[in-house]
Amino acid sequence: QVQVMESGEGLVQPGGSLRLSCAASGIQFRLYAMKWYRQAPGTQRDLVAAIEPDGTTNYADSVMGRFAISRDNTKNMTYLQMHNLKPDDTAVYYCKSESRMASRWGRGTQVTVSS
Repeated sequence: QVQVMESGEGLVQPGGSLRLSCAASGIQFRLYAMKWYRQAPGTQRDLVAAIEPDGTTNYADSVMGRFAISRDNTKNMTYLQMHNLKPDDTAVYYCKSESRMASRWGRGTQVTVSS
C-alpha cells in the first residue's frame, strides 16, 4: 500500500526556521519525483519545491533562496528546510510522490508563521 506522510507541523515567528519531513512507503522511492505544495485558506494548492529522481531541484520564485528540498533514498524520506519564514508562508504543506504512472498525496501538515 502506497503511503505518503508529512511531519514537522509548527508555529514559528517571522524570520524563523522549520524543517518538514515526508516519509513514503510502498513505492520504489528512488524512481519518484518528490514535491512539496502548499495551500493557504481560500487559495489554490501551489507547488513550492520539487526534487527529481536524479536530484535536480526547482523552486517557486517566492521561496527561492529560503527553502531547500532534499531526499534520502536510503530512508525513503524527503525534507523541506525552510529559513527566514514569513507570514505569507503560512499554509498547509503537502508532500506528493510522482512518477509517470502514479502519484500520491499526503494529508498535509500545518505551518503557521506569526509573532
